[in-house]
Amino acid sequence: MSAIGDFFKGFGVTFRQMFKEPVTQEYPYTKREKPQRFHGRHVLNRYPDGMEKCIGCELCAGVCPARCIYVRGADNPVDDPVSPGERFGFVYEINMLRCIFCAMCVEACPTEAITMTHLFEFSVDNREDAIYGRNELLVDKDGTPPHPQPEGPLINLAELKIADGWMRATAPSGRAAYEGVPSWTPSAGVGLRPPEQGQSRVVPESEKQETEQGEGDGVHP
Repeated sequence: MSAIGDFFKGFGVTFRQMFKEPVTQEYPYTKREKPQRFHGRHVLNRYPDGMEKCIGCELCAGVCPARCIYVRGADNPVDDPVSPGERFGFVYEINMLRCIFCAMCVEACPTEAITMTHLFEFSVDNREDAIYGRNELLVDKDGTPPHPQPEGPLINLAELKIADGWMRATAPSGRAAYEGVPSWTPSAGVGLRPPEQGQSRVVPESEKQETEQGEGDGVHP
């Protein structure tokens, strides 16, 4: 084929695309709906009675592959405990510049204290503001998550309240036998979130009995 033929053949592809519906979204005016398990900004949760879920065990800091979490636990005051455990997270910091949003901290947390929200559009103009401490991470007693930046076209603070999709997805360990059964604790401001759906199948009675027996013996197949 001649050079002129190749020229028109190439432009033929462009010409055909001109009559198709555009697929580009006009961000930030139009935003796509985020999946339930989206990995966004972290929050520290409370129980409905206002007590903190974090017990200062530092498992999240130990499992973090980016080493962006720093936790220091302290003994609970006898007369005014902060958490139901013996200790609480006295210092809790996340360096958002180093975080890779892998959610391993969420999986490691034994009390479902740290979860990830749907908010990811936030920025800072200096490095110190990128280190989120308890004041930025811990929700208020009514369950409202704080945020250092004001709401705007790129920051929808309502996305901070969608805070435990990834935890809900991993709590049943993906087993269909647990579908429809909440495997997490209630949180301040939202109560007990409904169970995640999408793994339904007919579970034979023999398998249910085997699962219950295994759990009673401390064996998890």
